[in-house]
Amino acid sequence: MKAQRKARMLIVAMVLIGVSISAVLTLLSLNENINLFYSPSQVYAGEIPPDTSIRIGGMVVKGSVDRDSDSLKVKFDLTDTAKVVTVVYTGILPDLFREGQGIVVSGKMKENQFHADQVLAKHDETYMAPEISESIKAAHGQQSIESGYEQ
Repeated sequence: MKAQRKARMLIVAMVLIGVSISAVLTLLSLNENINLFYSPSQVYAGEIPPDTSIRIGGMVVKGSVDRDSDSLKVKFDLTDTAKVVTVVYTGILPDLFREGQGIVVSGKMKENQFHADQVLAKHDETYMAPEISESIKAAHGQQSIESGYEQ
């Protein structure tokens, strides 16, 4: 083999190795940052992986919001109309957060409670996140649901 051909083969091999390493690192990074969505029924059934950051969507149960008077800790129940999950959150809630409202929370399950890092509320009265709507439909086996659902 000529020296020029060996140099070209070495360059091609180095480029392939570099692209392979970049692809592996990208896939590992994306896998760590994935945020899976679950319904309260799935959480209740134990379908969530342990020590994994997930999102849960549902409706805030009326009369379940319990605010700690000494801190920003809030405890409330979240439902898909079939099962209920207790959520604990420390921080300032969104302005649109209220009982009977559709929300999505991000965090981890600990000690039979969901410890939320973030609370997201729907932005108007006619919108319901597709994940929440689908989980409510699945919980009741319905074909359609009105976006203004209240419990």
